[in-house]
Amino acid sequence: MKIVDAKVVVTSPGRNFVTLKITTDEGLTGLGDATLNGRELSVASYLQDHVIPLLIGTDPHRIEDTWQGLYRGAYWRRGPVTMAAIAAVDVALWDIKAKAAGLPLYQLLGGASRERVGTYGHASGTDIPELLDSVRARIAEGYPSIRIQTGVPGLKAVYGVHSTGHDGDAVAHQQARPMVEDWDTAAYMRHIPEVFEAVRNEFGPELPLLHDAHHRLTPIQAARVAKDLEPYRLFWLEDCTPAEDQEGLRLVRQHTTTPLAIGEVFNTVYDYQTLISEKLIDYVRSAVTHFGGVSPLKKLFDFAAQHQIKSGIHGPEDISPVGMAAAIHLDLAIHNFGIQEYSGYTQLTEEVFPHAYTFTNGYLHPGEAPGIGVELNEDLAAAHEYKAAYLPVNRLQDGTVHDW
Repeated sequence: MKIVDAKVVVTSPGRNFVTLKITTDEGLTGLGDATLNGRELSVASYLQDHVIPLLIGTDPHRIEDTWQGLYRGAYWRRGPVTMAAIAAVDVALWDIKAKAAGLPLYQLLGGASRERVGTYGHASGTDIPELLDSVRARIAEGYPSIRIQTGVPGLKAVYGVHSTGHDGDAVAHQQARPMVEDWDTAAYMRHIPEVFEAVRNEFGPELPLLHDAHHRLTPIQAARVAKDLEPYRLFWLEDCTPAEDQEGLRLVRQHTTTPLAIGEVFNTVYDYQTLISEKLIDYVRSAVTHFGGVSPLKKLFDFAAQHQIKSGIHGPEDISPVGMAAAIHLDLAIHNFGIQEYSGYTQLTEEVFPHAYTFTNGYLHPGEAPGIGVELNEDLAAAHEYKAAYLPVNRLQDGTVHDW
């Protein structure tokens, strides 16, 4: 079998998505997600101009060899653009291999380790009463675990609280220049324990609760927040401090028993080496789409398992259903699964990317279709052209750019 064609499809059914479609001489096709929110066209060019010419004529079954060639052969390694492009190739080749075998992808990864994949949904509100209503809505939709984000008194716009949608971030994307949010760390640190006290008082001690600090705290500030939240028994505190400084997590870890999750902005295992080997975190958060695909993420989870660390794959709405499907196959197969983030998609997005995976009563299953179980409606995709979109930026009260 040989690869005879590959093309990049950029579509915007409410959000921008970048999809790679690979075709073989036996008529099998594979899809991979290369979406990099706010930098979509960079990945599309990387694939179209630099990667696809290397794929034509090669054997699609040689997934590991192709991965290593794209990673090591470029010399300039790592980085989000490179790894998103490699991820698209990797997932598309796994899609083809599984279709050739007539099996869903998870069967090629060792088979199912569980019957279903647990998720968490996003609840948010500009104030606590609105947040509580949002939590009720997520519970009514069947989510067994809930991420809690809320506005901070005195701030106009805060991560995760931009609209009434699940994610709360959608409004910030489809515009030609970045939305500017404001931030006050001291105000946040005073407010967030009150938020969790209100949620626990309303919903009791059994509902698993998560929270995302979104890289905005220094290690000592993160340690303070994590310690203050201990009475509320979080499932995890996510991205409490910028984790490029892996050693900074030592300070957080020594001061708190709140479980920590990190990694959605990471691209390779090298970003995790200290965090995993020293057991400084409890969940790894990288997405298939941004980590180079199924192949390296499976290896990462195997590494994490040696240190009793579980998975928590990043699953926002700006990862396409192709990337989500690949994640669900991994979730079902690996032994050290933790939880899967899932916000769902608009009806239009699901029409562009019809899929076999299902979401029922808060749990996902990849389905039994051969491959990853996602198709691409190219005619409908073409009817929704790319629109410039950016993630927000964040500034302190005095105007200084801060981590978003």
